[in-house]
Amino acid sequence: MIDLRSDTVTLPSSEMKEFMFHASIGDDVYGEDPSVNLLENKTSDLFGKEDALFVPSGTMANLISVLTHCDRGDEMLLGNQSHIFKYEAGGSSVLGGVHSHQLNNNNDGTIDINNILLAINDTEDTHYAKTKLLCLENTHNRCYGSAIPMKYFKDVRDALKPHALKIHLDGARIFNASVALNEPVDKLVKNVDSLSCCLSKGLSCPSGSMVIGTKKFITRARRLRKMLGGGMRQSGIMASAGIYALDHMIDRLKEDHINAKNLSNEIFKINGLEIDTTKVKTNLVFFKLIKENLNANQFMKQLSEEDIKIDYKGNNIFRMVTHYGLKNNHIEKVVKTFKLILNK
Repeated sequence: MIDLRSDTVTLPSSEMKEFMFHASIGDDVYGEDPSVNLLENKTSDLFGKEDALFVPSGTMANLISVLTHCDRGDEMLLGNQSHIFKYEAGGSSVLGGVHSHQLNNNNDGTIDINNILLAINDTEDTHYAKTKLLCLENTHNRCYGSAIPMKYFKDVRDALKPHALKIHLDGARIFNASVALNEPVDKLVKNVDSLSCCLSKGLSCPSGSMVIGTKKFITRARRLRKMLGGGMRQSGIMASAGIYALDHMIDRLKEDHINAKNLSNEIFKINGLEIDTTKVKTNLVFFKLIKENLNANQFMKQLSEEDIKIDYKGNNIFRMVTHYGLKNNHIEKVVKTFKLILNK
């Protein structure tokens, strides 16, 4: 099976599993799991922030961050294509009473700074929810996996100086952005107040994400983690995978980016498929099926018969995600299968 639906399908390497097997563990809710403590310290140091918190998932990481920054009835600004808005079950509204004010994302995942400024309400007018938070995303999932450079975040921060607004970054694939831009993660996130990063996508851990920010922020976030049911006990087994990943799995992300670019270049040559190869900057490949007499369901079914899985986004648009475990022969088989199906 060649599974290109997401980088969440990655499996830990034998070396990672061996490292997990020998993990030192304790009760993390008591703060006594040495592997969790090491992962949190290692993460905060890597990102140049004061503290970090290990949580079960990226959705929980973003939810905790929003609820830490905002009280009930507050407003957050976020992109209309953002993961927090599209794919996290409306948790900020359901569980936090936080109002979401959507702003249009550009094709590169950014939001026009002028639109951000126009949307802010920090007056005492009782008609409006108070704007407390801006959520950004890097890399941006629905915007072609775009890697957003640190200059944009600095420009946003400078523009927001007159306003009491915090910035949270959904950095699920922040390491992909770092590799693509050749910019260290601490520089990329210097101008945000908090961020999440995922361990179970390109870094290939079985599960887990990190919440990162100031000590005061993480103290409140830790309480919210417990409230949401995310306080785990001997979670050092999972945390040790994160420790291994931070040491061994970041640099290899460039292989995923090369595979994505090679895949996109081959798709460009196939009649019946449409792709803009210039938008493939990291490990996400979006393309459109434009062949007459072949619909999306038929295409997916024929791929499945060849043990290939890809992600269908609607409107004849598909996404493929390159990741650890994907080899050159897998890319070759996918391309060969595409050609066979499209040339029928």
